[in-house]
Amino acid sequence: MEVKVYSTKKETSEAAAKKALSILKKAIKEKGKATFVVATGASQFDFLQALLADSTMDWSKTKMFHLDEYVGLPETHPASFRKYLKERFVSKAGNIGEVNLVQGDAGDPQAECQRLNALLKNETVDVAFVGIGENGHLAFNDPPADFEVEDPFIIVDLDEACRKQQIGEGWFKSVDEVPAQAISMSIKQIMKAENIICTAPEERKAQAAKDCFEGSEISPMHPASILKKHPNTFIFLDNGSASLLEKK
Repeated sequence: MEVKVYSTKKETSEAAAKKALSILKKAIKEKGKATFVVATGASQFDFLQALLADSTMDWSKTKMFHLDEYVGLPETHPASFRKYLKERFVSKAGNIGEVNLVQGDAGDPQAECQRLNALLKNETVDVAFVGIGENGHLAFNDPPADFEVEDPFIIVDLDEACRKQQIGEGWFKSVDEVPAQAISMSIKQIMKAENIICTAPEERKAQAAKDCFEGSEISPMHPASILKKHPNTFIFLDNGSASLLEKK
C-alpha cells in the first residue's frame, strides 16, 4: 500500500486520476481492453472530472462495473448512484465499451446480485476506484465488515453512521429517508482487483484514514484497513483527510 498526501482536494483527485489513467492505458496496450470498477459519493466528484479531462483515453476499450447502490431506490431519486454515474461519468465519457450498473430497485435484490456475480465470474478487474466512508467503510461494507464472503456482490445492512453521512453529503433530508440496505461489491471482490485507487479527501475522513491506514492493525471494525494487504493499493489523501496521521 502506498499513501500520498496533497495540499488540496483538487490536487489529490488529479493525482489519483493520473495514476488511474496510466493503469487503464497500460491494460489496453497489453490486452486490448481494460476493466474497472467505479465508486460514487461526494469524494469522487473531482476524481471523475479529472479522469474525463484526458482526451487521449479510449473509453470504448473499457468495461465498467458499478461499486454499490441502495436497495429499493429508483434511478429518478437524487441519491441514486446510477443517476450519479450516468450524469457525471457515463454520458460524458460518451463511448464506454460496456457499462454494468447495479439495479438497486430490482424486484428481487438477491437475483440482481446473482446477475452481477455471473457477469464478474470470469472477469479480471484491472483497477478498482474506491473511497472510504467516515466510518471506514469500503464500498457499503460497514463495520463490522465481512472479510470472508466470496460472492462478488452482496446485500448489506447500512449502519447509522453510514446513513448519517449520506445526509451530511446532501443526498437525503433525514435518516428515515436513507435506505436500510444496499447491494455492494464485497470486500473479497474489491481485493481481487489488480490495482486499487482509493481517493479519500476532506477533513471529515481524517479519523477513518487514521484508523484504516496507520499502524499494522487490520480489522473488520475498520473495513478499509484491509487495503493494507493489497500490494497495488494507492491511497490519495489531502491535508484535511491526512491531518491525524503521524507521518504525512
